[in-house]
Amino acid sequence: MNNQTVVSLVLETPAASPVAVYRHFMNKLSMETDVADVRYDMQHGVNDFLLIDVRSSKAYTECHIPGAINVPSNQINDETTAALSKDQVIVVYCWGPACNGGTKGAARLSGLGFKVKEMLGGIEYWRKEGNEVEGTLGQAAPLIG
Repeated sequence: MNNQTVVSLVLETPAASPVAVYRHFMNKLSMETDVADVRYDMQHGVNDFLLIDVRSSKAYTECHIPGAINVPSNQINDETTAALSKDQVIVVYCWGPACNGGTKGAARLSGLGFKVKEMLGGIEYWRKEGNEVEGTLGQAAPLIG
């Protein structure tokens, strides 16, 4: 029998204090939302946020979340956001978990002074959860672009 002591990889680094963990996750939640929460608000008429699809104009035209506007992440600047309110929270989304376009869009918008959250899962998970989409291809649009 092997008398070698097994060291826990989980506990190798001590857990943070409950206060630090709470602060971490509250900070994370202040910057992110998910498909279910966005859909819930939309179903219940809560429209205190602006939904922005940061994918390409072509991808948006083919398939997007109803009510979303399109500002591709690489085109976010003072001019393309001049008509947007800095008092309203903006929720951005891209393709899905493997796409960082939403992250880039959120970074650019917040750098311009907007309050922003990124919708985790993007349109991929929006569609996987069976939610409605609009566009020239609608549900027939490819899941990736």
